[in-house]
Amino acid sequence: MTEAGSTQPPATPSASGPAQEIAAGYNFDGAALELGAVSVDGVIDATAQVRIPLAMMNRHGLVAGATGTGKTKTLQVIAEQLSTAGVPVVMADIKSDLSGLSAPGAANDRITKRANDIGDAWQPSAFPCEFVSLGTEGIGVPIRATITSFGPILLSKVLGLNPTQESTLGLIFHWADARGLALLDLKDLRSVITHLTSDEGKEDLKSIGGVSSATAGVILRALTNLEADGGDTFFGEPEIEPGDLIRLGADGKGIITLFELGTQAARPALFSTFLMWILADLFEFLPEAGDIDKPKLVFIFDEAHLLFTDSSKAFVEQVVQTVKLIRSKGVGVFFCSQLPTDIPNEVLSQLGARIQHALRAFTPDDQKALSRTVKTYPTSTAYDLEKALTSLGIGEAIVTVLSEKGAPTPVAWTVIRPPRSLMDTIGHPAITAAATASPLHQKYGQSIDRESAYEKLNAKVLAPEPDPVAPPSAPPAPAPAPKPKKEEPGMVQEVLGNPAVKSFLRSAGTALGREITRSLFGAGRRKR
Repeated sequence: MTEAGSTQPPATPSASGPAQEIAAGYNFDGAALELGAVSVDGVIDATAQVRIPLAMMNRHGLVAGATGTGKTKTLQVIAEQLSTAGVPVVMADIKSDLSGLSAPGAANDRITKRANDIGDAWQPSAFPCEFVSLGTEGIGVPIRATITSFGPILLSKVLGLNPTQESTLGLIFHWADARGLALLDLKDLRSVITHLTSDEGKEDLKSIGGVSSATAGVILRALTNLEADGGDTFFGEPEIEPGDLIRLGADGKGIITLFELGTQAARPALFSTFLMWILADLFEFLPEAGDIDKPKLVFIFDEAHLLFTDSSKAFVEQVVQTVKLIRSKGVGVFFCSQLPTDIPNEVLSQLGARIQHALRAFTPDDQKALSRTVKTYPTSTAYDLEKALTSLGIGEAIVTVLSEKGAPTPVAWTVIRPPRSLMDTIGHPAITAAATASPLHQKYGQSIDRESAYEKLNAKVLAPEPDPVAPPSAPPAPAPAPKPKKEEPGMVQEVLGNPAVKSFLRSAGTALGREITRSLFGAGRRKR
């Protein structure tokens, strides 16, 4: 058996049978993550190993299953091996269940038995972790985004806007961008909308086109409600920089960044939507990578149903586009949810690896979901999949992944290996201490409130563009007394010294400084 990062395939067993036939489809040449051993008819074959090629981790995946079936521990196993292979990981840790990744596991009878059953040489190990929180009220390093960077589509998802209101919000963003009004936090956007719906801003509102004051008022009320729920602690500066999520520890292991929900429990959609913004921001930050031996980063969405519930068509389209395109940047995306049907078909079709824990089929809707799930798997001669998916034990899953050649592997009833790290939370005091000691805390620990739309509109100093026309030249002065000759200025100095050129450069500099590049989800950063 091989650990993640190994380049040698497991030894070919001498035995034969259905388990060995299945395992032959997982016998890869390159480095791979070890998931566990094949089980057929209740018999585990410790020599029949199920693996995921490391080079295919940027082809995305799904981990699904009912509550209590072992999804979180499977994510823990995957994150551990990615870290060992030098691949950074970003994960949602909504209930702090994954904080145990930072501490070595504790042996017990269940771990020992599972390891023996599947031929796993289990050893306790800890992995480098960063603990971060959404906003400033959590126990981790506070992570923020500016309103400008977040963009109108993602913000509409958080505010629960309908398509008409979402379109209106996009026009409001455009108006602020064009006038150099920095939208850094909620009070900036609130000030812009208040201005546009005031008597003074009526003409500005008309200039946007197709925006009614009633719709703007609805958006303003939604912003006020978000602010009352503590959303103002999330939006602002300093804004997280994508490069801080793609780091290695001193030992060469990939750092696992765990995002904690913080005080945003009342708005879980904000949490999942923020993670999607991070993914879109990474897409803009990273260069094209092509086919590489291992991903630059793997991004794991836990509770992925929160991302898609009540989502607009524009939002889902942008998620699909992001998932399609970010593979070429060397980033893998894994969604984790209770049912595969929680994920839209357009997204589901992009996911190469499927790790399905047990499903429950107690209701007609459950039965429909089960039937639809079976249809997403390759045909299996070893299992009745509909029966198997409702019979899996805790820590067991039906697995199929993409081989190194990009073809689906045989369906494997897999007994998942136990995590090397602690299968429990390390506790809030330990998380807080680790976050305070992190170098990220020095960078993001204190909020910054610089001049932006709120200050400008309150002070009524919407500065006009500098006039590019040079002022009239003054009457010629009397000729000065002769002075010693100096070296004649060159052509460049003469051009740059011209008042008209100086004025033009000032104007161009102002325009460049306020330019916003918006791409996925309408998100963007002010050019630096």
